[in-house]
Parts: sequence; C-alpha cells; structure tokens
Amino acid sequence: MTAKLPSPVTLTGRHIRLEPLERRHLADLWATVGSDPEVWRWILVHVPTSEEELGALLDVRTAEAAAGESVYFTAVDLTTGRAVGITGYHDFSAENEYLEIGGTWYARSVWRTAVNTEAKLLLLTHAFEELGMGRVFWKTDALNERSRNAVLRLGARFEGVHRRDRLRPDGTWRDSAYFAMLADEWPAAKSRLAERLSRG
Repeated sequence: MTAKLPSPVTLTGRHIRLEPLERRHLADLWATVGSDPEVWRWILVHVPTSEEELGALLDVRTAEAAAGESVYFTAVDLTTGRAVGITGYHDFSAENEYLEIGGTWYARSVWRTAVNTEAKLLLLTHAFEELGMGRVFWKTDALNERSRNAVLRLGARFEGVHRRDRLRPDGTWRDSAYFAMLADEWPAAKSRLAERLSRG
C-alpha cells in the first residue's frame, strides 16, 4: 500500500468525535479550556488570557492546515456535544511513510477519562490502516512526565532526547523526548487500547 498524506476527515468513536478544527469551536474551547495554566504549561505558545487570544491561536492552526502543513482536529465529547480540546497530524511524508501526532491539549475536566485514549486510537487507526503509514511519532517536553507516560501507555517506544530542541515561550530551551510506534507494532497496541476503552 502506498502511503497517503492526511487530509481533513471526521473520525467518530464511542466517547468522542474528532472533526476538522474550525473557528466555530472557539466558544466551547474557551469555556472548557480557557486559560487554565496546567493545560498550557507544556504547550509552546503563550497562555491565552482571553477568548480573543485563543481565537488567534486557532486562526494560526487553521492557517497551517490550509497550507497543507498539518491537519488539526477538535475533540468533541459525544455526551455533552462540546469541544474539549484539539489534536493533530504534523510533519508528515507519504514517501517516507511517517507522521507525527501532536499539538494536543484538552480541558482538565477530561484528563484521565476515555477522551485521550479514544482520540489516539482513532488517530492511530486512521494513520496506519487508512493512510498506510509505517511510523507514527510523538515528541514532548522531556520534563513533561504526564505526557511521556501517556505516550508510553499507548504502546510507543522511547527513542531518545533531542537536546535544546525548542524555544519555550519564556525564553528557555526545551529538551524534547521522542517516541514512536511502527506499523508492525500497531496490532498489539490497538488490542491493548481497545481493551482499556472497553473497561470504561
């Protein structure tokens, strides 16, 4: 199978729906996420202090998507119908059969729920089984233990740390921890994720 580049699509699970990020999601995202410092602590953007500032960030993300540089999704909680965060595909290559999952942030109210697990299950299934990718990877601040542990729970493998990899908004340099999953590792990971979701 020849790999395909990602494009806007809607992916629906039992708990959430991932739909292309649009400006219409702004009100929900501000209401559910807002300027919560814990949500934004590890994100490489300045913390939005108003709905207008969050809207400007969404405009940047949708412009990146329009330019073909990324594909961003809004996570919509199917119980409430409200947007609770975003995630996306980045740094992709059909020729080399890889893509990154990242740019993820969720309202603290859905941390430790099925939201992130199902979002990753939907994104990984689409990447490996529909786009034909051979490698999916993640990178996170090396100091972000919560994110690092979450990626490991997906079944990804730690690949090392890139030192002085990104400039943080506060002017300090971040080391980035890299993780990846290969296509032949996906079936076992998929089974574990599906089992975890079935337990609630």
